[in-house]
Amino acid sequence: MSDEPSGWAAGYAAFAGVMLVVVGFFQTCAGVVALLEDEFFVVGPEWTFKSDVTTWGWIHLLVGIVVLISGFGIFTGNVAARTVGVIVAGVSAAVNFLWLPWYPIWATIVIALDVAIIWALTAHGRDIKRISDGT
Repeated sequence: MSDEPSGWAAGYAAFAGVMLVVVGFFQTCAGVVALLEDEFFVVGPEWTFKSDVTTWGWIHLLVGIVVLISGFGIFTGNVAARTVGVIVAGVSAAVNFLWLPWYPIWATIVIALDVAIIWALTAHGRDIKRISDGT
């Protein structure tokens, strides 16, 4: 068995980096929308974690910026960037779980993307470093 990374594995790692950037952008957009037009989001059934939309706007904006930046860090192949990527994808999934009453389909899609990011970074994160190093 070869130590050379497969193209598929590197593709998954690159996917994780790109998806972190995309999810970060989505989160940032949701935050800006919630801050500028808080009546855009409609509250459905009662939920345990109640906050007004402006609070959620700030949460999404801040999480989105951190996720976006960590996505760019993935392409360095740095272990710390991959670790941060997994952590921020987990935080993003948790935030979107709590966001379900306001935008359920969107939140579910972002949670699914976060799970895919976590899987790609934990299963194939090293491969992007080996390809960027040429080893």
